[in-house]
Amino acid sequence: MQWVASNALAIVSALLAAVAAAVGIVARQAALSHPDVDDELSVTAITGVFRNRLWWAGTAAAVAGYAFQALALAHGSILLVQPLIVSSLLFVLPLNAFRARGRVTPAEWGWAFVLTAALTVFVLVGRPDEGHYQSPVPAWAIALAGAVPTVLVCLVVARRSTGRVRAMSLAVAVAVGLGMIAVLTKICTHRFAVTGWHGLAAIPAPYVLVALAVGVTIAQQWAFRAGALQASVPIMLVGEPVVAVALGAVVLGEQLTVDRTGVLVLPLAVVAMLVATVALGRASGAHAHAVTPLAAAPRVRALEG
Repeated sequence: MQWVASNALAIVSALLAAVAAAVGIVARQAALSHPDVDDELSVTAITGVFRNRLWWAGTAAAVAGYAFQALALAHGSILLVQPLIVSSLLFVLPLNAFRARGRVTPAEWGWAFVLTAALTVFVLVGRPDEGHYQSPVPAWAIALAGAVPTVLVCLVVARRSTGRVRAMSLAVAVAVGLGMIAVLTKICTHRFAVTGWHGLAAIPAPYVLVALAVGVTIAQQWAFRAGALQASVPIMLVGEPVVAVALGAVVLGEQLTVDRTGVLVLPLAVVAMLVATVALGRASGAHAHAVTPLAAAPRVRALEG
């Protein structure tokens, strides 16, 4: 209980980040499903998106989610915060059902319970510890050697494909980018806490963070437009913590504190979390695919009239 109390701010902030992220995902996907938005990533498509108020509302929610995530990372380890972000699917589920004017099925609530239980076990049993946050150049070189080619391949595949394949390939690229953003955010918050604004401005991390955030945002919007939530959201939400946790361990030296029981229980919790996330993502995607987006509804009614 002492560990939970000392990490309460990080846990609560991570859950608030998950709620805001879910609102942002549902709102932006609805906005980008508007028939006036082109499938291709072009100046015309981007201009059309910028005129959509629902997209701006979703973007504001996403920014709020990142702010809560940064607050959580400032007070907790990546290994603690990022798995909790997966709980976004718990909120995407009812929000997407509400948008679809449908309902959440018993099976979906069952998977939601599995995900909640798995997250609770991971946090309480794993008890993630902070790292050293002095990232050595070789560690970053190893991380980039794996991340950069993966992103480039995904972007090439997305450019040459359509529909579900495009959405999934973009989601992988976004997941890698979001994982790196989480690590850079942790480095920046730690640096600011120790040295203030002057010390933060003296390192490349904040500038790389801004550039990466812009690129990931563009790729994420492209993925939302390419297909239903079913194709992209589960990959993003599962892939982000996987990448962030791996980088947190390799680059920042974070680790889990587990006893003998935890060695057996923790892998089961991780597997349950992944399976439940994919199952919920499929359910929410099915809802998104079956309904007319809210942004397009006025136009449909006008045509009918």
